Amino acid sequence: MNLFAHLVVRLAGVVLVCLTCTVGWVLFETHRSIEAGASASADRAAAAFANLYWRELLWRNGLGREHLVPIPNWETLATMRVIAPGVCITFAPNSEAPRRLCSQVETIGSAAPDWFKAAYDYLFGPSVPVERPLTTRQPHAGVVAAEVDAGAAVRQAWDQIKMVLSVAAMLASGIAILATFFIGQSLLPARTIIGGLRRLERGDYSYRLPPCRTAEFSHISRAVNDLTERLAETTAQRVALTNRLFQVQEDERRALARDLHDEFGQCLAAVGALATVIEMEAAATRPDLAKDAHAIADVTKRMTATLRGALARLRSQQVEELGLEASLAQLVAGWNMRSAPQATVHMKVVGDLAGLPEAISLNIYRIAQECLTNAVRHGKPRDVRLEIAREEAETGSVALSVEDDGGGNAAQLNAGSGYGILGIRERVAALGGSLLIGPAKRGIRVVARIPVMGAAQQPAPALAAMA
Repeated sequence: MNLFAHLVVRLAGVVLVCLTCTVGWVLFETHRSIEAGASASADRAAAAFANLYWRELLWRNGLGREHLVPIPNWETLATMRVIAPGVCITFAPNSEAPRRLCSQVETIGSAAPDWFKAAYDYLFGPSVPVERPLTTRQPHAGVVAAEVDAGAAVRQAWDQIKMVLSVAAMLASGIAILATFFIGQSLLPARTIIGGLRRLERGDYSYRLPPCRTAEFSHISRAVNDLTERLAETTAQRVALTNRLFQVQEDERRALARDLHDEFGQCLAAVGALATVIEMEAAATRPDLAKDAHAIADVTKRMTATLRGALARLRSQQVEELGLEASLAQLVAGWNMRSAPQATVHMKVVGDLAGLPEAISLNIYRIAQECLTNAVRHGKPRDVRLEIAREEAETGSVALSVEDDGGGNAAQLNAGSGYGILGIRERVAALGGSLLIGPAKRGIRVVARIPVMGAAQQPAPALAAMA
């Protein structure tokens, strides 16, 4: 769940809690007011009935009688005025049967649903009658009891809840809509920051986040921009160091190839020549010695062939002298000579490779060399296809792809930590390119895309400083 949805859900929860508390408060206040109305009705009715009682006693000279005189005709409109709506008054003068008088019981409020009735009864229970004596001077005059009608109380409470809940729901909805809008507006910088981080993840270190109006997002933007600058500097230093290391590696390869050719190659040539001479001179007199000399000559030839292959992999002069396309053609021919008939390497060139910078040509050659090595030596392919394509002559990029049908797991190769794949990644990253290792129809496909302008414009001062 994103931050916006999380905040909206929390806001909705707060609104529901507030509505619930409002409904509960209104419900309890309504019940309290109903009970207060019943108590007040009991007080008013007791006072009104006491006046009637004493008046009847005076008019009928009942003060001297042994038994109290009943109050006549007390169920009048004057009595109804002192009873609150929804309240019933019960009065039994002297020893007469109790009589009940209710005020607006049937007409008050609208019908409440059953669930509300059950909830109201569960919360408050049955109403407790409020009793008041008619007079303290005459204990036998009777008692006035006021009781809230259960149905009227529920309907009255339901009307109050509906009115308050409708108003509160409208206010809460308006507040929630406005709050959601302002939350969305406040979180807009977060989208910009996420977009900047995505571009940073893709390696775009030139983008800078704009300033934000809120202090928190402004701090985050400045921190991301500072991080981007440091990453750009670190990446530039790493690229310069990688390029310098590759240059040192090429120099070491040239020196090693020269030493092998001048020293080890000459020694092998001398051993081969001496073995041939010994074989020729001992052929007549010492056949066993001639046989050993012939074996030494064969071993020397195999070692010389191995040395030539090593020198071909170590030397890069052919890329500088012959060009990238001719060097790749020789590389493919050498692989076909060594791996045929088990595997055949095919080469396809699209576009003109003649004008590529020296650094790009050399690194493409090394990448192709490593890809062919991985395809032929670490799998069982029948066909390996090498394709070099230059999109535009000056401002485009060069794409190198190697596809084989020898099976293999592209995901495992991506997650692997072998030096071959690591070297390819470092070369491509140093040139500002991208590397994709994915599955092919029956094997693995490696695609390296290198921008010509980005790689050709590597800062020379950084290389010099690293030297």
